[in-house]
Amino acid sequence: MLTQKNDTLLTDSVPRVVLQPRKALPFFSRHPWVFRGAVSRITGDPAAGDIVRLHAHDGVFIAWGLFNPNSNICVRLYSWDESIPLTDEFWRTRIDEAIGLRKVLFPSPDSSSACRLIFSEADGLSGLTVDRYGDWLLVQLTSRALAQRQEVLLTRLREALNPKGIWLRTEKGIRAAEGLELADGLLWGEAPPRPLFIEEHGVRYGIDVAEGQKTGFFLDQRDNRRRIADFVKGHRVLDVCCYTGGFSLNCLVNGGAAEVVAVDASEAALTQARANAELNGVGDCLQTVKQDAFKLLEEFEERGEVFDTIILDPPKLARNRQGIEAALRGYYSLNRFAMGLIRPGGFFVTCSCSGQVTHEMFADMLGQAALHANRRLQLIEVRGAAADHPASIHCLETDYLKCYLGRVL
Repeated sequence: MLTQKNDTLLTDSVPRVVLQPRKALPFFSRHPWVFRGAVSRITGDPAAGDIVRLHAHDGVFIAWGLFNPNSNICVRLYSWDESIPLTDEFWRTRIDEAIGLRKVLFPSPDSSSACRLIFSEADGLSGLTVDRYGDWLLVQLTSRALAQRQEVLLTRLREALNPKGIWLRTEKGIRAAEGLELADGLLWGEAPPRPLFIEEHGVRYGIDVAEGQKTGFFLDQRDNRRRIADFVKGHRVLDVCCYTGGFSLNCLVNGGAAEVVAVDASEAALTQARANAELNGVGDCLQTVKQDAFKLLEEFEERGEVFDTIILDPPKLARNRQGIEAALRGYYSLNRFAMGLIRPGGFFVTCSCSGQVTHEMFADMLGQAALHANRRLQLIEVRGAAADHPASIHCLETDYLKCYLGRVL
């Protein structure tokens, strides 16, 4: 059980983390992650979750942060103003700032609305993600130090939003990364229904917020799903890694596609996709295939299958810098096969949610894939995440989603 931190009172005895020479510039520039290798020494004896002051090698104050000796990110930074330490009021203010943006983006939410309320580093709350699905909040804690401040965070969320319940979702690998032992479950109030129904761009979805991927739905692709519908009237569409049918249903309901072949490796996801198609009256137009994406595209090439539009939205292929090379090989293979299956003049949506893979890397990979597929790829739009997933200019890792819309010739 985690001990609740009370940060209301601070003293002059706050431990200091001092950086190595020539390591301070990223943190003066407000990047929030201090890795172990950048640290020269620590004064005091901070425990996991304690507040610390970050200083340059020459002693100059940089920022207030939270310490975790068990994580490769040993300090997460939150305040660069020495006069604004990390009190309970600080956390409440940051939550209010994040919610304030979403009130502008979604001025009239209702019980069928869904959006991201807090996006970790992008909202100045590194390690905290909160999604709203109707009357329920789905919380992810990827920082041990913030997890130790659950009470103040959840209290402010309840006060500001008056949800029916708050459910915790955990991220794969977080126990090893942060030394954080959490399990999915109810944090407060009523458990969410399964399925829980939302509506987006006139399409209704039943989602499983308790066991589905992420917090139940890929809210970051909201506007990209709707945009591709403008290009697919009468098309035969292939939706690879379709999950519960977000792109597929927009193509059918909003775009007037003739047929969608939806592919995923998860039978549970495909079952929900079929149910969502029936919910929207397009069940007869959706064909689902349970298959590995790489194998299926190769099989389709061998069979001479042709599609008017193909959508590729694979899961994250690189979780750290060591995985970038393998991820690019995977993206290359998927994209090369996919472009070879598109009729001349057809449309192509290809995505990457791997933050470690930059736009430049992704574009270079696409060029190589098009070349070896003997296709010309004409980019129409380069898109990113929806507005409720803002990026921080100080932490470009938050600009993670790449969604390229093009025409294949």
